Amino acid sequence: MRSSLLAALLSLPAAAFAAGGDDWSAPKPTQTTKECKGAKVWDQKSGKCVNPKKSSLAPDTLYGAVRELAYAGRLREAQEVLAAMPDQASPRVLTYWGFTHRKLGDLELANQYYQRAIATDPGNLLARSYMGQGFVQEGKVGLALAQWKEIRKRGGTGTWPEVSLRKALETGQTSTY
Repeated sequence: MRSSLLAALLSLPAAAFAAGGDDWSAPKPTQTTKECKGAKVWDQKSGKCVNPKKSSLAPDTLYGAVRELAYAGRLREAQEVLAAMPDQASPRVLTYWGFTHRKLGDLELANQYYQRAIATDPGNLLARSYMGQGFVQEGKVGLALAQWKEIRKRGGTGTWPEVSLRKALETGQTSTY
């Protein structure tokens, strides 16, 4: 089955990998990862590292710090910043909880977060891609393929979530970010 699945996937037209603009590219290192220790986030206004739980940083600033810390491999610190996010039920917060737990090796907990993110926003292509990549890690190719098809059905053909999950299905290797 896997060889016929891979043959079908490989026959699809190649999509541009740089899909989606800056939202899908690696975050550029800022003072958060260059200067701040632990789960501190750089506060541009004060010019220093601050505790995100005790700050008035905007959710987008905190989200950026989560992405940056996760990309830098500082997953536990990213989770501490996630915990400071005001809306714990938002799809992007749930998606990053899932992402950090998957990268830390807890695929079951990661899937719980991805499922909640998708239940809140069925069009959350990133959560679908990350969950699908977790399924690839677990050898659950059928479940990963279902997420890939759903991404395409929802207009995600050629986006980073679709391409990265397709590559994971083709190679068995998941994306590092």
